[in-house]
Amino acid sequence: MKNLFLLAVIIVGTVSTSFGQAKKGLQTVTINTPTVQCQMCKQRIEKYMVREEGVSKVNVDYKKKQTKVTYYAERTNIENIKTAIANIGYDADDVTANEESYEQLPKCCKKPEN
Repeated sequence: MKNLFLLAVIIVGTVSTSFGQAKKGLQTVTINTPTVQCQMCKQRIEKYMVREEGVSKVNVDYKKKQTKVTYYAERTNIENIKTAIANIGYDADDVTANEESYEQLPKCCKKPEN
């Protein structure tokens, strides 16, 4: 009985340690996305980015024109995240939107013409 209890304690300790280590690699970055215009932009970015390698969570605030991304640092980096957003058709900090992707966006998601 003592051996069974000891084994259970070891397993729980090992599993807890594993989860704790996985969380250590998480980082959050806020990226300026000045071309985000509406709720549809928000949905498009969040839907696409969640499928991106290493991305854990995405929250787009189209009113502040910022995108907050939580990601695993050992699986991706900020530049890959910015490039992924640009490939959807939106500017991300210093990375300009992919022109072909931008042209495919709905009219409400494009920059207002001056």
